[in-house]
Amino acid sequence: MNQSTHNRERTTWFRALLRGRESSLVLLIVILAATTDFLNPRFLSAQSLKDLMLNVSIMALLVLGQTIIILMRQIDLSVSSIVGITAFLSGTLFVNRPGIPDFVVILIVVATGLALGAVNAVLIAWGNIPALITTLGTLYIFRGADYAWVHGRQVNAVNIPTSFLAIGTSTFLAIPWLTWIVLALLLVFSVGLRQYRTGREFYAIGSNRAAAILAGINVGRQIAIGFLISGAIAGLAGALWLARFGTVDATAAEGIELTVITSTVVGGVAITGGVGSVLGAVLGALLLSVFNSTLVFLRVPSFWQQAFQGAMLLLAIALDAFLAHQHALRSRVRWSHV
Repeated sequence: MNQSTHNRERTTWFRALLRGRESSLVLLIVILAATTDFLNPRFLSAQSLKDLMLNVSIMALLVLGQTIIILMRQIDLSVSSIVGITAFLSGTLFVNRPGIPDFVVILIVVATGLALGAVNAVLIAWGNIPALITTLGTLYIFRGADYAWVHGRQVNAVNIPTSFLAIGTSTFLAIPWLTWIVLALLLVFSVGLRQYRTGREFYAIGSNRAAAILAGINVGRQIAIGFLISGAIAGLAGALWLARFGTVDATAAEGIELTVITSTVVGGVAITGGVGSVLGAVLGALLLSVFNSTLVFLRVPSFWQQAFQGAMLLLAIALDAFLAHQHALRSRVRWSHV
């Protein structure tokens, strides 16, 4: 057995694992939703489903950016603060610039998210500061700057154009426009990660950084691109956050970074990098959203949500570690018989 054959077997095994993980997530979501609806028939009402789609859409968008980062064995804790800043920036633009086109506001906040992501990119890719330390620092720096800027103010829905709020309130074929926007982006990035060179290089870096360097991949540049994308996506999520809720202050999106990471890992994106899919990560976000809604409908105290999320994160990481260990054992057995 040569090295190329071994790599093909490894890829096939991971694809089979991902398909199994995604199927299991779908089954869990269906069982959880059906059980909750049996206990509380209002769970699957039209309004509840619309709220679920809106909530999971913003989370799925952030999970998309986090997937790219974790695939390269990095992490981005700063996304919640970027969402908070850009959400308030969106509202401020509408308040201070009456008549400003919606698309101009979106372009400005995406560019702002890109600029904030560039701070992470420079420090991590070229400053060689670990992503965990860098983004933990920028999480607090960006949020602190947000609090200082907002200074107790609040943007209310009455100041936002109805055309912009319609993104979070209007529907097409019973699905919110916000959800359609996110689905389109998920489709584009899902295809891009699998079919285009940059996407494949993200996987290669996470699988084996040393081998990626030997293969001629500019690891620093790709990591920088990943954090730029993550920042831009968080900026867009900030605009959509305003469209979804209408009211924004300095606490917008505070604390959601761990939910984003948990959703991504539960969805099968290995925290050790190189393995995962956009579909799986989005299903992870959907599972957590359904689970949290279940706790609300069953009147479980809210503090249990964080406890359950932490448990799910640990279980997902433990499962990935166990499966990777099993695969390594099988690989050694095969090589020993060559």
